[in-house]
Formats: sequence, structure tokens, C-alpha cells
Amino acid sequence: MDYHINILYSEEDGGYIADIPDLESCSAFGGTPEQALRQLLIAKAAWLEAARRQGKAIPPPRYRPAIYQIPR
Repeated sequence: MDYHINILYSEEDGGYIADIPDLESCSAFGGTPEQALRQLLIAKAAWLEAARRQGKAIPPPRYRPAIYQIPR
């Protein structure tokens, strides 16, 4: 399982913001959703590498938006 990714359009910024809720402050910007995702994957790799180098805990994937939390 991998981390959930949000990609939202920002009127204020005039582009797309992508983030990974499980990784604090891991986000990126792009003019298109695809550009935002590409930049986020680079940011994710850098975030994980920095955490490993600093000996910080890497959180497991946990976040799931409400759409996936439908009771059975």
C-alpha cells in the first residue's frame, strides 16, 4: 500500500496543489494535475530520504478520504 495523494486546483495560486496527508508538509505545485503529481513524487522521495538520514520515524500510510470510509 502506498500513500494517498490529494490533487486540488487552487484559484489563489492559479494551478494545482498536490499533497500527501500522511507526510507532514509534503506538497507540490504544478500548472496541470500531471505536473503537480510529478513534482509531488520528487518531494515524496526527498521527504523520505531526509527522514531516513535524520533517523526520524516514517509514518505508515493511514489517511483515507471519507469516500473510502463507507461502512460495510
